[in-house]
Order: sequence, then structure tokens, then C-alpha cells
Amino acid sequence: MSPLDALWHVLNFLFPALGVAVLASGAAKLFWRRELAGVGWRRLILWTAAAGAAALVGGLVVFGRDGKMASYAALVLASAGALWWLGFGARR
Repeated sequence: MSPLDALWHVLNFLFPALGVAVLASGAAKLFWRRELAGVGWRRLILWTAAAGAAALVGGLVVFGRDGKMASYAALVLASAGALWWLGFGARR
């Protein structure tokens, strides 16, 4: 496998976390405008993507392969938890 192929594999592995982070952050900003007014877009997306990526890596470690539905369920729960923590749990 060439370095370019390896890069594409890693990017495609992490893309669901980034996609969910962007969509979920946008929806959260839309639905909870007042509560998330003080939290910037970049912070929401980065923390949500990091939580989702950690969930995907955890699923890869636990199951030994990518693409399990349980990993994607963990991705959604981790993303929701990160958004909740940034918007309602953490003291700003």
C-alpha cells in the first residue's frame, strides 16, 4: 500500500465522524440557538468530530474491523454527548 492509499484509508475512516459533526452541530445551532449562542462553530465541530473519531477508533479496536453498526451507533451517541456537554453540561 502506498502512502497515498494509506492516507485515503485514514481519511475515509474518519469522514463519517466529520460528516456527523458538521450536520449535528448545524442542527444543534438551529434548534438551540439561545443555549449555543456563546459556543462557536469551530469548537462545536472539532469537539464533536473528536468524540466521534474516538468512538470509531474504539469500535475498530473492540470489533477488529471497521463498518460495524455498533461503531456507528457509538459515533452518534458520542457526538450527541459532546454537543450536550458543550451546550449544557460545561460551564462557560
